[in-house]
Amino acid sequence: MRPDQAATDETGEEGGYDMTNRTLTRQDLLHAVYVAGPGLSRVEAKQIVETALEEICSALERGETVKLRAFGTFQVRSKRPRVGRNPKTGDEYPITARQVLTFKPSPRLVAAVNGEDAEEDLGRPDSIEAGPQPVALSNR
Repeated sequence: MRPDQAATDETGEEGGYDMTNRTLTRQDLLHAVYVAGPGLSRVEAKQIVETALEEICSALERGETVKLRAFGTFQVRSKRPRVGRNPKTGDEYPITARQVLTFKPSPRLVAAVNGEDAEEDLGRPDSIEAGPQPVALSNR
């Protein structure tokens, strides 16, 4: 454990990590998988996390959309070339076409970040047993 890490878990109990006011790192993810998976070795936990991250990165490199339920959607978008201007001088500069990565958080994640109960906001249970839920489509 690094010196800047407290020896408490998210509930304030001894023996875990205090995740308040800090950045979640790859090492934190490895620790969370290790703790959540009884019988997993640290090497196996690392392999799980690394494989998941590699698969997500590979899919995005191929231009695929990555949807993680109750978390959000990563998408690669193409930006057209355009003319940009230096705001100080007004000089024009060409901006080349490029690919950008976007992330759209799920309504459940947004609600959780805002301290709201996501289940009440979405009006549906957080259970796989409930079966597929209807999706409202909008004309954007």
